[in-house]
Amino acid sequence: MAMAALSASHIKPLGLFFFTLVAFAPFPTTTSTNPRKTIITKLIHPNSVFSPYHNPKVTTTSSSLNNASTHSLKSSLASKARGIPYVPNDIRAGIIAEATGTQFMVNISIGDPPKPQLLTMDTGSNLFWIQCLPCIKCFEQKYPIFDPSNSSTYTNLPCTSPSCTVSSRDKCDPSYNCKFSFKYLDGTAVSGIMGTERLKFETSDEGIISVSNVVFGCAHDNDGYSGETSGILGLGPSSISLVTQIGFKFSYCIGNIKDPKYSHNNLILGDGAKLEGDSTPLEVFNELYYLTLEGISVGEKRLEIDPNIFKREASGKGGVVIDSGTTVSFLAEAGYVPLSNEVQSLLNGKLERVQDPANPALCYKGIIDRDLTGFPVVTFHFAGGAELALDINSMFEENGEDEFCMAIHQSGLDELSVIGIMAQQSYNIGYDLGGNKIFFQRIDCELLELAS
Repeated sequence: MAMAALSASHIKPLGLFFFTLVAFAPFPTTTSTNPRKTIITKLIHPNSVFSPYHNPKVTTTSSSLNNASTHSLKSSLASKARGIPYVPNDIRAGIIAEATGTQFMVNISIGDPPKPQLLTMDTGSNLFWIQCLPCIKCFEQKYPIFDPSNSSTYTNLPCTSPSCTVSSRDKCDPSYNCKFSFKYLDGTAVSGIMGTERLKFETSDEGIISVSNVVFGCAHDNDGYSGETSGILGLGPSSISLVTQIGFKFSYCIGNIKDPKYSHNNLILGDGAKLEGDSTPLEVFNELYYLTLEGISVGEKRLEIDPNIFKREASGKGGVVIDSGTTVSFLAEAGYVPLSNEVQSLLNGKLERVQDPANPALCYKGIIDRDLTGFPVVTFHFAGGAELALDINSMFEENGEDEFCMAIHQSGLDELSVIGIMAQQSYNIGYDLGGNKIFFQRIDCELLELAS
């Protein structure tokens, strides 16, 4: 997520870019004889044997996740919030979660002949982009870098196209192709030209379906990070997102992130998205997904928190964002302190507190599954009655051997609160952009898949 020392997990700040695209190419059409409007992708755990990061000798811990998450919050979501530029027939693609930050990746094929690419799934970013040849400067990735000159279905997007409305004055290259560029607070930069291309997905019956004319970014000059991924699968709400190209609905179901053998995590794009469970109003502001958080409970105890502290100001300061690309969660100070105090009242005197000046998280000596048995469920209460319940594995994260920390941190910039992916475990989260709603359904993802 963060982009400092930049591994694959540091891709998150791609939410900060210096351009906007309005209008769009027509919705992509399927080229199979049985057109579908649904894409279902499988999510694979980072330490699964199916993951390129799999290392049987290494156990995944969360200590490395915090730095990535914290940097991402400060450099991406908060800046974007303030407006700083910077059916049942399913389509299936392999998806892998990054090892050093719990961000899930989708494995797709692009072009003709189709070439596999590994993309980070991110609701806090919008553009679907990959690295392309020729490279001015490219980072290492798992699969060979895509060469559009070898694809019979690739087309450059002309800068005269209505799909190319770029804020930069320099929107055309010498051949009048539409340019794009991302510039991040930490100096990381990605740039290239826009194009259209065919995507291919494996279906659940082991067939293949194509989605044509997908608008995407072909990045040629990329500096600041390295890793397994080829780029970003943006699931944000703007017209450059794959979500709007497929059909304004999507859902994802996340099981236990700590379980490398759990194989039922999934992402669904389009009409087949699972919009089930309790709903709460969804507001889009500066291309982020905002929710109305009204309160927090620990067990049966409702904490004394003024719900107004979670409201977004007209300037963009504050508010509550839900984001698949942030690992842990962040709360504005007036919400974090009561929660932290309540956790301390339950654990102090029972477990040894660990304090590290370099780590502001609330940490204790112990093992989550052994020492937190019976710890009350922490519940986020949203407008409309929807709730997100955090059990001990969503509320706390391992921090090395025999130590754990609260997986909710105090927000460090502009009082922006973020509901990260750890808090979304054991839920199917459905986004209905047309209806301005988000759905929370607590469920085993295996059961959801069987109901597809």
